[in-house]
Amino acid sequence: MSGSSGDGSIHKNSPILITKKPDLNDPVLRAKLAKGMGHNYYGEPAWPNDLLYIFPVVILGTIACNVGLAVLEPSMIGEPADPFATPLEILPEWYFFPVFQILRTVPNNSYNGFF
Repeated sequence: MSGSSGDGSIHKNSPILITKKPDLNDPVLRAKLAKGMGHNYYGEPAWPNDLLYIFPVVILGTIACNVGLAVLEPSMIGEPADPFATPLEILPEWYFFPVFQILRTVPNNSYNGFF
């Protein structure tokens, strides 16, 4: 019986994993591993040379883009606020209705500290 679970063959529904072991006797691979991690492909260490050079460039570029967008296209969301006009869709709780209606009928004057 071929393909049975007891004969040591790979079952047809199981995933097949194919891996290749690294050849640790390869001189090119041994030279890369001897350098250690944190080096780019041309051999210069990433810390501090690359990171201290590129981080300020990225940070200043991001700040410059944000400032440029804020100057060229300021966000005007809605219309300017009018402190003396209450929108009609704002309603207080039911127990504040009498006071709310009184405040809406009072003319929009400045009382110089009277209220």
